[in-house]
Amino acid sequence: MGKAHTSGELPILTSPLRLGELVATLALAQDNAFGQPLESQLRSCLLATWMCQAAGFPDEVQETAYWVALLRYIGCTGHAHEVATVFGDEIAIRAQTLVHDAANPAEVMRDVMAFATAGRPPEEADQIVQLIQQTAQQWAVHNFASGCEVADMLVHRLHFGLGVRDALRFTFERWNGNGYPAHVGGEAIPLPMRIVHVSHDMEAIGRLFSPGKALEAARDRRDRTYDPALADLFLEHGAGWFERLDATEPWDSVLELEPEPHRTLEGSELDEALGVAADFIDLKSPFMSGHSRRCAQLVGDAARLLELDDQALAMLRRAALLHDFGTTGVPNSIWDKPGSLTRAEFDRVELHPMLTEQMLRRSPALSALNPVACAHHEKSDGSGYHKRLRADSVDPSACVLAAVEIYVGMTTDRADRDALSPAHAAEELRRLASRGVTDPRATRAVLVAAGHGEPRTRTVKRAKLPGGLTRREADVLRLAARGLTTQQIADRLYISTKTADHHIQHIYRKIGVSTRAAAALWATQHMAVA
Repeated sequence: MGKAHTSGELPILTSPLRLGELVATLALAQDNAFGQPLESQLRSCLLATWMCQAAGFPDEVQETAYWVALLRYIGCTGHAHEVATVFGDEIAIRAQTLVHDAANPAEVMRDVMAFATAGRPPEEADQIVQLIQQTAQQWAVHNFASGCEVADMLVHRLHFGLGVRDALRFTFERWNGNGYPAHVGGEAIPLPMRIVHVSHDMEAIGRLFSPGKALEAARDRRDRTYDPALADLFLEHGAGWFERLDATEPWDSVLELEPEPHRTLEGSELDEALGVAADFIDLKSPFMSGHSRRCAQLVGDAARLLELDDQALAMLRRAALLHDFGTTGVPNSIWDKPGSLTRAEFDRVELHPMLTEQMLRRSPALSALNPVACAHHEKSDGSGYHKRLRADSVDPSACVLAAVEIYVGMTTDRADRDALSPAHAAEELRRLASRGVTDPRATRAVLVAAGHGEPRTRTVKRAKLPGGLTRREADVLRLAARGLTTQQIADRLYISTKTADHHIQHIYRKIGVSTRAAAALWATQHMAVA
């Protein structure tokens, strides 16, 4: 980075970002979270739309089903940590149980038991089975409630109406009432979600096995898992729909079907929407809470010191908000691992910038962010990943984000280490710059922006805490958001377990949530959690 950036050095958004493009990209991230090929959920959206058309449902139902199909698992990052705590690789267990009959608890439980006990000695396996049998009901209710609560908070911030929000509350319910978390059944489940229950399962079974197997499942599960009228509709038309899917480009077709008038995102509304995506990403792990927002703030401050113009600064901040999109494709058993990663595990970590690139490049507007977003782990000397690019091959602004990523990462608690002090992190970043690992000019700007340069002359007033929280409650919330147990919070703050639990319940009432994931999302949006 030998000179100040100009607006010509960063790509310009050639068109506003359509809401459909952003939501479709979020659907790709949900595919990664469930170990499915990209565009699987888009294919489900197409099937849901064709079902609505064949049934002659009103436009309102079709529109809601469209968005629900794309957003069905938008809350999945909110409980990834809890799933991984029980099963290890949460992506693998989600992939394995995705096509099972969720209205038949015995079928799901068999697979859960097999997954949880695989490779365990008999005595340990017996203990695991006993523990799951004792806690499965309570765990499932809390887990699925967490996903629904987070989903509602996120789609509300994207300004979706009550129809979409109400349907997503029933993501895990089933026709016969054996779903979760409320065991609601029949026509009490909104029609758009009943449609998506069918389309999602049919897409997955048809893709993983065969269209014939999918039709068999529709026939077998009608009046148990699925609304019988919708199952019959799919039995009548499904074979033709599968042929149509094979001849369809899902991304293009889904965007052609986006309900009109198309909503476009520009200016502050675009930044708000990308902030929602950033929070969806960072909910993946308690150790990531607020990471993308911190990166966006610091990269923006550094960009001002480098005298980037407003266009370039906005592009850099937006790339920072989305740079970790690919983390949904790496299991929490790796992100939350308390020890060193094996080579094979780090190979999987190295995939996440590539996945970011694959997802963003489908949208012309988001693709403009890719030269910076997918290069956030590249190093000036070519020792980074995923492309091993050197400084002269990387967008100059990517050097700023790369230095920010290192600094923010070092000053944040991780599963395998405590956060470094800001002074220690600054010293380490200077060392990396002296060795040519990071760009010297970008590094200096980041360090000054982070307070490690010229002394600040302005006095920073202590901000009033949001939500009516006290300082102690804010401390408790930060620890709870990071996944610490009530006992661990009590030990960390030198208070009794009973007092810690009282604080948690009081905090939840104040901010209007009922699960850790929702509390973490609220904290990320309203206060610093790092």
